[in-house]
Amino acid sequence: MQRFLTLLRLSLGSIFYAPHLLVFLGSKNRRIIEADIRRWLSVHHVEYGMKMGLIYLLSHLPEYRNLFYYRIGPIRYVLNLWCPKMKSLVINAEEVGEGLYLQHAHSTRIGAKTVGKNCWINQQVTIGWEQKGRPVILDNVRIGAGAKIIGKVVVGNNCIIGANAVIVKDVPDNCTVVGVYPVYIVRRDGVKVKEIL
Repeated sequence: MQRFLTLLRLSLGSIFYAPHLLVFLGSKNRRIIEADIRRWLSVHHVEYGMKMGLIYLLSHLPEYRNLFYYRIGPIRYVLNLWCPKMKSLVINAEEVGEGLYLQHAHSTRIGAKTVGKNCWINQQVTIGWEQKGRPVILDNVRIGAGAKIIGKVVVGNNCIIGANAVIVKDVPDNCTVVGVYPVYIVRRDGVKVKEIL
């Protein structure tokens, strides 16, 4: 019965999200959107092709809609009238690499200069503060719930920012950081440490 309801929802979604599908097929960012779709489907352990995968994500995950609308340019304003994005999630970065995953993402503001490839951002995260500058987030960074990254800082490749951490200094590659003041590096290059950032 569950499988039937899922198939019915996807079938109806194919009609409802037909404008989104047409925009996706004609988008100059199609390759990046496809990378996003693969990442999201992988995280949710769902196996669909690109078109049905897009419909699944648009219909089940409103936070994905925000990322999709970010990728497609000004046509997003029209599609948002048809199918609204999540209001409490703001993506205002100059550039976002492929494969960004937004888990829950309620009350999240992404105001980075750039976000690298395959990053993971949880809910209630704040990245950037206009008066203090815009951070640069490199590749494969995971940002825990409630974390704040403020100022002209660089978060290195393969880093984990712990829940509720407040980052106002550069974070080296391959580090896990936690805390508010002071912030500690608790893992560097796979080795446990306790260093003040």
